[in-house]
Amino acid sequence: MINPMVLSTTTSSPEASAASGLLTFLPIILIFVLMWLILIRPQNKKRKQEEEMRQNARIGDEITTIGGIVGRVVGIKDDNQTLIIETGTDRAKMRIKRWAIGSVDTIHDDVPPQQKKKKGFFSRKKADAEEGTAKKEGKKDKQADIRDVL
Repeated sequence: MINPMVLSTTTSSPEASAASGLLTFLPIILIFVLMWLILIRPQNKKRKQEEEMRQNARIGDEITTIGGIVGRVVGIKDDNQTLIIETGTDRAKMRIKRWAIGSVDTIHDDVPPQQKKKKGFFSRKKADAEEGTAKKEGKKDKQADIRDVL
């Protein structure tokens, strides 16, 4: 007697076998994509933020090193990779590398640069009108200041 299951697998086209081969690897591919989204991508973002924080350390900032030393930056060497920090009440000075900064504890009052708002096709006229009124108000304020002086 002939088994119909054997006939169905032996008479299948090569295109169907390629599709079934792809379907067998699809779960593995999905697992790698999920691992990248959950593990690798956030880790790279965090690493970039830490590097930016280390590069933006300025004189006067309170920092903590990865070894736990707390101090204030009093100088930056010419090679821009070493900092001189001052610790304790006796003002002991230490030279450390930038990569040794664990955190910058000083909050700056600097306003971060504003990102340009993306203008859609329909919002262009409205945004341009708002900018125009803001410029007019600025001129009125200057005129009012001049009148106050006179």
